[in-house]
Amino acid sequence: MDRFDAMRVFTRVVERRSFTLAAGDLGLPRSTVTDAIKQLEARLGVRLLQRTTRHVSPTLDGEAYHRRCLALIADLEDAEAAFGGAKPRGMLRVDVHGTLARHFVLPRLPDFLAAYPEIELTMSEGDRLVDLIREGIDCVLRVGDLQDSDMVARRVTMLEEVTCAAPSYVARFGMPGDIAALDGHRMVGFRSSATGGLLPLEFMVGDVLRHVTLPSPVAVNGAESFVAAARLGLGLIQVPRYHVARDLEQGTLVVVLPDCPPSPTPVSLLYPRNRQLSPRVRVFIDWLAKLFAAQATGLCSP
Repeated sequence: MDRFDAMRVFTRVVERRSFTLAAGDLGLPRSTVTDAIKQLEARLGVRLLQRTTRHVSPTLDGEAYHRRCLALIADLEDAEAAFGGAKPRGMLRVDVHGTLARHFVLPRLPDFLAAYPEIELTMSEGDRLVDLIREGIDCVLRVGDLQDSDMVARRVTMLEEVTCAAPSYVARFGMPGDIAALDGHRMVGFRSSATGGLLPLEFMVGDVLRHVTLPSPVAVNGAESFVAAARLGLGLIQVPRYHVARDLEQGTLVVVLPDCPPSPTPVSLLYPRNRQLSPRVRVFIDWLAKLFAAQATGLCSP
């Protein structure tokens, strides 16, 4: 194993905090990974990793060497891509907002994979703020306002939001004419994965954002269940328009209080601040940004 391959093995062990997980990521036997680290430490004459039965962590020397390895590997990959004419290649791990990905990313994914056939994409779904380094994830696509973190956030679009309900709900509770008329109405509760609390309804009244919390006969924490509950007449919901476009066309849901819409919701790409982006991550981030820019008109009304 040459020095750069050994560096790649070392950086993956540091990021995954595990010899076994790193070996799985790299498609190598665990013994090969262990031997590579031992040989690397022997050549450098320092201990790079602290090992216990359950945990692997870098020493101070290991942290410093890890930073240098990331920069050197990124430079090498850039040089090979620029001068060798090679396209980005290797495993790319992304975590996405599932509903958004199914509507906008997956239909265009064949184009990306055709342009970069040497990239192997693994896509997981979630809405929590994952630990990219520890979990071996290269970038994340998220919807909503972001919590403070040490990751770089690149906003790619804004989603138009609507308030809607089923016709059966409107027949039972009436169609409110303004915010004050919401007294006596209900909402389907959506439980925040960040706080565990129910998210209030939002309404833009002129230039003022108003929050309203209504009784919730049912609360969910999944986007599909959220819309399904609204179709059953269980309450008002607020969702991106694209998610219920077909329901609105077919009349299974109707828009409520269109003159007081919720504020638009940001969509962002996140990636580690202190990691040099590999070419495969860079081309994927740029591709996603262009994808959402091209569809911006349909995502959020002016």
